[in-house]
Amino acid sequence: MRVLLALLALQQPQGTAAAQEIARIVVSPASRSMTAGDTLRLHAEARDAQNNVIPGVTFRYRLGSMARFEGRVDSLGLVTAGSTSILPVTVTATLAGAKPKFEVVEIRALPGAVASLEIAPTTAKLVAGQRLRLTARAFSTAGDKRSDRVTWKSSNPGVVSINAAGLATAVSAGSATIAASVGSVRKQLPVQVVAGSIASLSLSPSSVEGRAGDVIRFSVQAKDAGGKPIAELTPTWSFSPGHGLMEEDGAFVGYEAGEYTVTASFGTRSIDATVSLAERDVRRPLTLVGRLPRSRFSTEEVWLHQDGKHAYLGSGSGGDVLYAIDISDPSNPTVTDSVITNTRRVNDVMTFPDGKFLVFTREGASDRKNGIVICSIDDPAHPKVIAEFTDGVTGGVHSIFVNKQDKFGTFLYLTNDGTGALHILDVNDPYHPKEVARWKTEGRPDAGRSLHDIDLRDGLLYASYWNDGMVVLDVGNGMKGGSPSNPQLVSQFKYDLNALYKQVEVDGGPGFIRGTHTAWRHKNYVFIADEVFPASYPKGTKDAAAGRAYGRLQVIDVSDITKPKSVAWYEPEYGGVHNVWVLGDTLYMGAYNAGYRVFDISGELRGDLRAQGREIGHLNTADMDGKIKNSAMTWGVVVNPKDGLAYVNDDNNGLWVVRIEPKPKIVP
Repeated sequence: MRVLLALLALQQPQGTAAAQEIARIVVSPASRSMTAGDTLRLHAEARDAQNNVIPGVTFRYRLGSMARFEGRVDSLGLVTAGSTSILPVTVTATLAGAKPKFEVVEIRALPGAVASLEIAPTTAKLVAGQRLRLTARAFSTAGDKRSDRVTWKSSNPGVVSINAAGLATAVSAGSATIAASVGSVRKQLPVQVVAGSIASLSLSPSSVEGRAGDVIRFSVQAKDAGGKPIAELTPTWSFSPGHGLMEEDGAFVGYEAGEYTVTASFGTRSIDATVSLAERDVRRPLTLVGRLPRSRFSTEEVWLHQDGKHAYLGSGSGGDVLYAIDISDPSNPTVTDSVITNTRRVNDVMTFPDGKFLVFTREGASDRKNGIVICSIDDPAHPKVIAEFTDGVTGGVHSIFVNKQDKFGTFLYLTNDGTGALHILDVNDPYHPKEVARWKTEGRPDAGRSLHDIDLRDGLLYASYWNDGMVVLDVGNGMKGGSPSNPQLVSQFKYDLNALYKQVEVDGGPGFIRGTHTAWRHKNYVFIADEVFPASYPKGTKDAAAGRAYGRLQVIDVSDITKPKSVAWYEPEYGGVHNVWVLGDTLYMGAYNAGYRVFDISGELRGDLRAQGREIGHLNTADMDGKIKNSAMTWGVVVNPKDGLAYVNDDNNGLWVVRIEPKPKIVP
């Protein structure tokens, strides 16, 4: 044994010692918070079991992949926070001869300093003895919502008093100003308290019938002892019993069939109206008409040719192919041809308005020449490549939109994965596309900017800008003097993604995917859908079957396009929301794990659409023939207006052709 030990000692290089074991990594600064839009430098030290610093250790830094839309970190530890979020950074310490050590640190990117306040309601006219709850929200310069404590103060407590929670009480006739403040930032609300007392109240309508989900608008009139109307009083609205929504403008929507009482109150005086609601009764059966399974790659976007007889289907997860499909017999969709290009993903495809050309996107090309590909479709069954465009968009193009305006001609709008910019191409000559403009949101680094999808109607472009919400641009409408070569900002709807999806962070940890993914303008609404996935699967599970999507569809009222506001929403009981299609009073949706969903969107929309019974039908797009067996991941849907058939593309297993059947007849 002694001889063996001696031999081993002779084999050790002279002058060297065994590598120290890395016991832990110490990362500074200790307080790891920063302002969204700023940078933070991380420093790391490796320590042994005795807490001694180990020299010669190499450190690398990597951001969790699901947080890539919110920030960046370079290999030397410089963190760039593009938006409010929690950025999980993995620090790796390596030393020759020692086992690598990993440490995950969480960087909290917080809103900037408070810059503005909003008070609700925006006007108030009360009678003595009436109480009204006021709310205030604080925002940073970038429009990020803050959670500051608001201080309330009345300029004349003898007229209107207000407590620390924002509950205002009208004391006597006169005028006062209620001020909400956070630090030096203030917002004021003028309040008038009228003289005299209310002698009579009338509520219109006093009795009404409808269906669950109908929006019923109430108005109340007050009169004094002389019978003179007291105009523009601010009532406090309430309803009972059951589930529904009552808003400050007098709009009521009941979620369930039944009897409701709506009440308008002015202090000690109040008046009631009765509401009787029947079931919405929109449910209808769905039938699978045809099926085209795909198993080689995942399935991306589907698009129909204007002739209603041909379709095009993209591929992903390494997919390099766009399929041309004959759908003249919807029960038997058949691949007629394909276009293979250097890409790992054909995410989006769309035909030109004249039906003579199509364009599709590329992401993940091996030579970094991503961008777009344009094909002629003189024969729709056999697309032929005629041009491509890669300048400035080598980082990849996720989505496209082709639009023709009589005044300007045909232009192509595309997203840039690398910079989050909108690129606009003149394709009046499809063989020679040329860029005419770029536009992107300001106030944040490229690390936090992502443009995900585009919709365009009547010269207004609706951009789904992920962390920046929905952005509306004038590209030919004229209201802001915009054109395709000179896009102009009209408005923006931004909301608190972190608060909305707090449960996702609880379920899967910080650094999850969440952002405004798609938008669709219909009448006075824009439907926006968020793409939301957790950062990790539940602990202990073995594969993707345990994962799920989340997300909400919001209905944005754009009757005043300069002031968009959220008025209604939908969330599936399980699964997420993704791409939508609207035709008439019906909204069609790919809802990821929640399958294919169809909704009634007739009339005015307020509140929780699922609770109102507006779902027309649901199909679980899962079978054993796809790339991932028996697991739905419904991407989206395109509806053929010629026959009403829905072409549903499922990421896991290909194309489904679905029909909504008439409501079954009830036999007495």
